[in-house]
Amino acid sequence: MKKWSLMLIAVLLLGTSFTASSQAAIEVEGDGYVGIWDKYMWRGFDLSDGRPTIQGGIDLSTGGWTLSTWHNWQLKSSDDLRSGEMNETDIILTYSFDVGEMVSVSIGDIYYSLDFGAAEDTNELFVHATLNTLLAPTVKIWWDWDAAEEDGLYYTLDVSHTFDLEQWMPKTALNLGALVGYNQHSDYSVGDFGGWHNYELSASLDYALTDQLTLSPIFIFSSGISSAAKEIIDTETAGALNLTFTF
Repeated sequence: MKKWSLMLIAVLLLGTSFTASSQAAIEVEGDGYVGIWDKYMWRGFDLSDGRPTIQGGIDLSTGGWTLSTWHNWQLKSSDDLRSGEMNETDIILTYSFDVGEMVSVSIGDIYYSLDFGAAEDTNELFVHATLNTLLAPTVKIWWDWDAAEEDGLYYTLDVSHTFDLEQWMPKTALNLGALVGYNQHSDYSVGDFGGWHNYELSASLDYALTDQLTLSPIFIFSSGISSAAKEIIDTETAGALNLTFTF
């Protein structure tokens, strides 16, 4: 019931945005994407028992609002997971706006519909703030207000940069990123401790097959930072080949 209630709220909020000005034409843009990953890695946790998955989603945006869905399909069975199962669906509602020319902000909610053994569905509210300058430093705050019994807060700081490789590789761009995460007793999804959780290094290549289709190989390296984090996560890598269609 929570899933359908949140979907209804999302539709109502988008509808409010659509009808804010009856004279204005509604313009919707977005993308759809799908990728094959060698594992499902999230906040340093291997959630697919080291088995490959298919991950994909759709984003629809208008008037600052974005409604998204994201899905994970298990491709190979393990002791706890069965192949062919879609074991996670996320529904995300986001509102984005600029604060002057230097800061971009996004606020929203993620509903996690989970089918991992006894895992409960949950929700996270989030606020993201990006400084529109070199490396686009971004602070993200996540609050599990649903299943977490303690503070339920998780923070990330990331930087990234895109290099245009057109001179050497036509229609290609290189994306590099780095992220560090801090856990504040998000006891349901991460762990009941306060401290640095993990860091991630990422690299991907975007190759434009057409004006709307982009093929991207992706690589991510993750490792724990604090002793509490190292007790629950291992050093991990994840790789993918992703296809994105923009419209």
